[in-house]
Amino acid sequence: MSLKAQVRTDSLGNITVHMEGGLDYDNSLPFRRELQSLIKDNPLSTVTLDMNGLDFVGSSGIGVFVETLKILNDKKGQIQLSNVKTEFLKVFKLFEYDAMEAMIMDFENDDTEDLNTRYGNRRKTFQN
Repeated sequence: MSLKAQVRTDSLGNITVHMEGGLDYDNSLPFRRELQSLIKDNPLSTVTLDMNGLDFVGSSGIGVFVETLKILNDKKGQIQLSNVKTEFLKVFKLFEYDAMEAMIMDFENDDTEDLNTRYGNRRKTFQN
């Protein structure tokens, strides 16, 4: 299973990483390195991980992902999470990670509606 991450920067310099596919042990470490360099290169930016299109494959991938969040957010709370599915919240609790602290509840910053309009869930209109 592959992981795709599309990185977008808004006009304020804040970064959103749209994650798609599966996060397993093999790709979670390279993802950690990418995230670390993104944060290092953009120390003043907030980095939001949009987990709308993300699936976890195997507990080892989740473990490394949670460990990554703990390591990177201990520094200055620079990482936020959006569109976290309920099953991930349950798993985060098992790893003693309080995802609620990092989650965005501000719907103005939520790109889900925009992405749905552009990439899927398009409403089709039919005429007789």
